[in-house]
Amino acid sequence: MIPWLALISICIVMVVSIIQFIRGGKWRPAFELREGRFSAEVFYTFLIIYISVMIGFGLIYFTLSFQGIILVENGELRQPSVIGSLSHSMYFSGVTLLTIGYGDITPIGIGRLIALIQALIGYIIPAAFVLKLVQSHQRNTME
Repeated sequence: MIPWLALISICIVMVVSIIQFIRGGKWRPAFELREGRFSAEVFYTFLIIYISVMIGFGLIYFTLSFQGIILVENGELRQPSVIGSLSHSMYFSGVTLLTIGYGDITPIGIGRLIALIQALIGYIIPAAFVLKLVQSHQRNTME
């Protein structure tokens, strides 16, 4: 029962973090444009958020693999080692988040819904960053 609580907690933390970012939570000073150019802070924050979401969902897939909800590789059901399962989970998470979707690894059961949510987040994050850049630019031109 504890893995489900951990999965729900990870999902809640990620969703709340993204919502806080969009609403302009504590990170507001890091998202200012300098002289009309794209700032390095925005790029690095964008990268850190993507990596955090990828690792978070990878850990969700990895945890689900212990519950019998696994990832199928090339249409074959395999039982990889713990390290193999972790690497497959992280790889699948990255491919799903970046919406590449090679199709070589597919989830079974509730993993499909989780992958769908992750792909949706992969679409929302860039839109949120563009929105922050536009808001920051408008705030700087009004001052």
